[in-house]
Amino acid sequence: MITITRLSLMVIIISIFVLVIFGCSDNTELIDKLTTDNDRLQADVTQLTIGLAGVQANLRKLEVERDGLKEELSSLQEELSSLQGDQDDVIEERDRLKKEIGVLNGKIAEVKKLIAREKDLEKQKSELEEKMALIPAGSFEMGDSKNEPEDWMKPARPVHRVELDAFYMDVHEVTVGQFREFVNQSGYSYNRWNDVAVYSPGDGYPMVYVSWNDATAYAKWAGKRLPTEAEWEYAARGGLNGKRYPWGDDITHDDANYAGAGGKDKWDRCAPVGSFEPNGYGLYDMAGNVWEWCSDWYGSDYYSKSPLRNPQGPSSGNTRVMRGGSWNRTPSLLRAAGRCDRSCGCQLREYGFRCVSGL
Repeated sequence: MITITRLSLMVIIISIFVLVIFGCSDNTELIDKLTTDNDRLQADVTQLTIGLAGVQANLRKLEVERDGLKEELSSLQEELSSLQGDQDDVIEERDRLKKEIGVLNGKIAEVKKLIAREKDLEKQKSELEEKMALIPAGSFEMGDSKNEPEDWMKPARPVHRVELDAFYMDVHEVTVGQFREFVNQSGYSYNRWNDVAVYSPGDGYPMVYVSWNDATAYAKWAGKRLPTEAEWEYAARGGLNGKRYPWGDDITHDDANYAGAGGKDKWDRCAPVGSFEPNGYGLYDMAGNVWEWCSDWYGSDYYSKSPLRNPQGPSSGNTRVMRGGSWNRTPSLLRAAGRCDRSCGCQLREYGFRCVSGL
């Protein structure tokens, strides 16, 4: 404002100086003109002063707004910093969740495999049950009711009553093909295939050269077990109590594969499973073809102390029970009541087995 006033005075002085230098005919007119110019300049100064005051007020207002914006900016920067920390936490949480999802996906894949395996096992069980016969619960007179004359028949006495729960039994003896599949799938150590081929030359023939240990390993793999001696005899009789063989008291080569040949028996070694008629429970080759391992320890006097229900055999022993006779044995060794025993590790050309399972 002081600067503008000084400017107006300077303008007036310069004007007077100009007029004095160049002259003027009428001093009164000059003074009036200068006064008018001064008034006009004063009015302009006043307007400029008012305008400047408004500008200064606006400037102060803008400074206040600037300070407010600085505060807001500072607050926003703090929020941004906080959000940056939250973002880091979110990223860390995301990465953790990704790992958990990966683990869950792995578990889901495992569950899917288990479900598929369960379905496969159910299918196998169904297929196996189709190849197994239901042996109904019941009772029978176990042992040699004929009082056969051979000394080796004495352990088959006394005849005693046995009661058994129902169970399933393989319709056929375990075949070469089935045992080979077991070895291939499980990695079980077995190396007598060349010997097997001499006596059972195809997948449909009964497996031979198997020990009790081999048979038990297969049964466990298949989800089954070996039959007890009582279950085996009960099933072999096929509902015919007191008979020598699964079909009656007499035997010919039309009934089973045993020493010699003739009739339906055209094999000098093992016959394919199911080559003869089944017994009353639908079981094939319960006499002849191959000896069959049972789960029991052998006890020559066990019949004199056997329990009534579901006997399991002696609690210990040196050998395991075998039943049924084989392709190279005489008819007397094919009797349903006949008993035989061998050590658990014994593998011979006429040793085979079949399995059972509970309901």
